[in-house]
Amino acid sequence: MSIVIIGGHDRMVRQYRTICKEHNCKAKIFTQMPSCLNKKIGNPDLVVLFTNTVSHKMVRCAVSEAKNKNIEVVRSHSSSQAALTEILEQHCEIA
Repeated sequence: MSIVIIGGHDRMVRQYRTICKEHNCKAKIFTQMPSCLNKKIGNPDLVVLFTNTVSHKMVRCAVSEAKNKNIEVVRSHSSSQAALTEILEQHCEIA
């Protein structure tokens, strides 16, 4: 399963990747707004939005792209390891 994580803290990227790997997920992580975000998202199975640490512009871009491609979006106010683990336990297989 592939996921895209939008938001979160820069210092947590490594932990996010580790958690995704434990749940057999490939992850693209965007903590900052890159140019052409809508083209870089690709076609994942799930988009995770950490709403507390992301700009409104980034949220709008990710949500509109997900809506156009019929991708499920999960929003979480917290960007902690526990929040990501809980989301992935609900949506992915555990190794």
